[in-house]
Amino acid sequence: MGRMTASIELACEGLRCQIAPALGGCIAGLWLGDVPVLRSTPAAQLATARQAGSYPLVPFSNRMGHATLQWQGTSHPLVRNNGDEPHAIHGVGWQRPWTLLDADDRLALLSYEHRPDAAWPFAFDASQTFRIAPGSLELTLSVTNQAERPAPLGMGWHPYFVKRPGSRLRFEATGRWEMGADKLPTHRSASAGLDASCDTLDVDHCFDGWHGSVLLQDALLRLRISSALTRLVVFTHPTRDFVAIEPVSHVNNALNLAGHPGSRPQDLGIQVLAPGETLSASMTLDVEDVK
Repeated sequence: MGRMTASIELACEGLRCQIAPALGGCIAGLWLGDVPVLRSTPAAQLATARQAGSYPLVPFSNRMGHATLQWQGTSHPLVRNNGDEPHAIHGVGWQRPWTLLDADDRLALLSYEHRPDAAWPFAFDASQTFRIAPGSLELTLSVTNQAERPAPLGMGWHPYFVKRPGSRLRFEATGRWEMGADKLPTHRSASAGLDASCDTLDVDHCFDGWHGSVLLQDALLRLRISSALTRLVVFTHPTRDFVAIEPVSHVNNALNLAGHPGSRPQDLGIQVLAPGETLSASMTLDVEDVK
């Protein structure tokens, strides 16, 4: 039997993670000693998952254009949930309370059961596992289609890493989706990824053909973000104090892009699950002190 709880803390050899199940199953903060790895706020002071260190993206990542899901000839209106933007963003998991199923000093298991509503028309169950070890945090996210018919389901994570002076970001990919003024993807361009200083970096794009590893280093920490997912959203700007590095299963607005001529669902990362079928992925954060 699960329970609701305000926060839980995992810790191992100086690495410490606070989780807030009731706030979208988010990570409130992750620290190595006193150094924040993610944008970190003590869980008791956190008001919303959107200000957290990381939160789950389920059942879709990034924006669903004009808060409308086009699926199998039916237009499903969704809920606008990002201020004045006309889109729906980041799914529903981050907006809903999750239930704590099990926890100890090094592991936590959360669950969320979704039933059709205005924000998403298909039933699904989701679970998150958080596992801390010396120098690493592993996150696993699973989603199961509980609808009576096949349904599209996607996933990912939205971690916000602290951007300290001199931070450098490096990863390899094969493509980048360019963005229009409406913050929706317009077309894919060839891209080898990024190898850049974060101080002046201005990026808000989904990369595909991602090789599965990102290195982020500054004067205090060396981080490796890794996942078997093959798409990566990266968001930062010179005025921002964070770098969002988001392993995801599909391209932004993929389900609506699929209706465009020449767009193949498999190239966009669209996955359709049969009733009872489960999609799972994991992300590992390896953290090293370089002081």
